[in-house]
Amino acid sequence: MRMESVLAAAVTGILTLIGVLISNTRSRAVMEVKLDTLSERVRQHNEVITRTYQLEQDMAVTRNDIETLYRKVNER
Repeated sequence: MRMESVLAAAVTGILTLIGVLISNTRSRAVMEVKLDTLSERVRQHNEVITRTYQLEQDMAVTRNDIETLYRKVNER
């Protein structure tokens, strides 16, 4: 009887371990997909920030050009 109990406990432990490993593998796969999606969204956000910064720089140059032209017209 004692050997049967040990064997039953060992089989239960092994099956539990297999279940945990399968569950962790699936969870990891889901997490990797979520991480890839988040990484793509961060990349897109960074592109928007870069373009916005460039537009702000261009706008500052344009504003300066307009002010310069306005002064030249008013000097005449």
